[in-house]
Amino acid sequence: ESMSYTDNLADELFLDLQVELSNDEEGGSFSESLLKQKIKSAIREVRDKRRYPFGYTDGMIAQDLDRYYSQIRNLALYDYNSIGFEGESQHSEDSIQRTMVDRNTLFAGIIPLATI
Repeated sequence: ESMSYTDNLADELFLDLQVELSNDEEGGSFSESLLKQKIKSAIREVRDKRRYPFGYTDGMIAQDLDRYYSQIRNLALYDYNSIGFEGESQHSEDSIQRTMVDRNTLFAGIIPLATI
């Protein structure tokens, strides 16, 4: 069975984020399955925002998505870190306060392809 165009990107993102999240100093538990799901969702969102024209091959899409590695990584990390307080812009717990950036800013630079 051939790998989809997102598999290699998802694997690379998972390995990078796994290292970062498993060294979390706050002592939170790390969930591989949740991280993989957040990566998959982030890749799909960026792919949907790009609106690939008919005729784009899997290879062309893979090459294009690779250009947005940082944005996909940031989306997956943002979504993973916001588990438990989705929809909140601020969260306070045990004298720790978090203020989340607007998630839409993470899509900066991702514009749909022009179609003729």
